[in-house]
Amino acid sequence: MPTGKVKWFDTERGFGFIASDEGDEVFLHASALPAGVTAPKPGTKVDFGVADGRRGPQALSVKVLDPIPSVAKAARKPAEDMAVIVEDLIKVLDRVGNDLRRGRYPDKAQGEKYASLLRAVADSLEV
Repeated sequence: MPTGKVKWFDTERGFGFIASDEGDEVFLHASALPAGVTAPKPGTKVDFGVADGRRGPQALSVKVLDPIPSVAKAARKPAEDMAVIVEDLIKVLDRVGNDLRRGRYPDKAQGEKYASLLRAVADSLEV
């Protein structure tokens, strides 16, 4: 089976191209991707079969060999730092909970601030 790297892939249109190790460009349709892979990043190393399509070679049965490391994972904060952030978040949420018990919702600006804080921490924790 030939190997190559994803040159580009458009998730909205459902296709892209692979630059094979032999120097050819091979059409890549979303239906040829393995289960669970919906958006291969450019530079992802793949193994694939080839068939003659309407406009040239087309990839079949693509297997991801070496995924590109996630920039988000590389930029993750150390676990010790995240522990402090989560503890601070718990304190903030305790205050919000106490206000809610007293029948007071946060005003719109505070609510948006709490929501963005929660999203930021969730994004940092996400794999």
